[in-house]
Amino acid sequence: MTLPFTLQQLRILKAIASEKSFTRAADILFVSQPSLSKQIKALENRLNISLINRENNTVSLTEAGKLFLDYAERILALCEESCRALNDLKTGDRGNLTVGASQTIGTYLMPRVLALFAQNYPQMNIKVQVDSTRIIAKNVMDKEIDIAVVGGNVPEELQKNLEIEDFVNDELILIIPKSHPFALRKKINKEDLYHLNFITLNSNSTIRKLIDNILIQNNIRTKQFHIIMQLNSIEAIKTAVSLGLGAAFISSSAIEKEIELETIEIVTIENIKITRTLSIITNPDCYQSKAVDFFYNELWALKNASD
Repeated sequence: MTLPFTLQQLRILKAIASEKSFTRAADILFVSQPSLSKQIKALENRLNISLINRENNTVSLTEAGKLFLDYAERILALCEESCRALNDLKTGDRGNLTVGASQTIGTYLMPRVLALFAQNYPQMNIKVQVDSTRIIAKNVMDKEIDIAVVGGNVPEELQKNLEIEDFVNDELILIIPKSHPFALRKKINKEDLYHLNFITLNSNSTIRKLIDNILIQNNIRTKQFHIIMQLNSIEAIKTAVSLGLGAAFISSSAIEKEIELETIEIVTIENIKITRTLSIITNPDCYQSKAVDFFYNELWALKNASD
């Protein structure tokens, strides 16, 4: 049986659906616009059905186009995976790996993991993407990332397409300037929180929401906190605390240097501990290369060694 389409035609349809423009689709595929239009017309003729709406200077898929695109994307993904599987077989442990991480993990935890992995598997080619949990999870679902470690909650609409496995617990610690009177006490009570000047991430931050939710569950009125500064960087927050500007909740993995240099003070809150679970996420529908297996095993070996 001769198939009524080529892989290039499937790529063209996918690009048109994504870009909603023949011109932009042609640009990203590095083909001329007339050639792209000719290929789509030939595809429609072979299938004997219209795939593209071309009315009012807008480009969209017909119902048939949407249906066919769903299969086209799966065909293209399987073709890519088959090539990866064959390459995996050919190269052995000399593979390619794309790792994802949410912001704090990518900055403070992942470099140590990658250093150990590179030491044990120097022939591996590793790429790293660091972004919000939502974007990292979306890229794992889209098979742009092989394996990722995230700290935030994966959005519900993505969870059904992903394998999500609890990895380690990460404690979020209250740090204050060494010059603050509370630094001498080491432990404070809930009421003391209302007397601190807080430096936080913005209100849309996953970590900020987690901290607020846990404190609220412990009958702490976070809306009454005195927030003097909202920053978009953990490094900036740590610097501000070390300069005496205020207090902050920070991941324990992010303050090793500051503890060693004694630039900040850690205080505990009586009967309250704020933790989050870091998760490993993969796509169960994606071919799992040897590189992914090696990295996954390395993650757990590192975790078990630190227990």
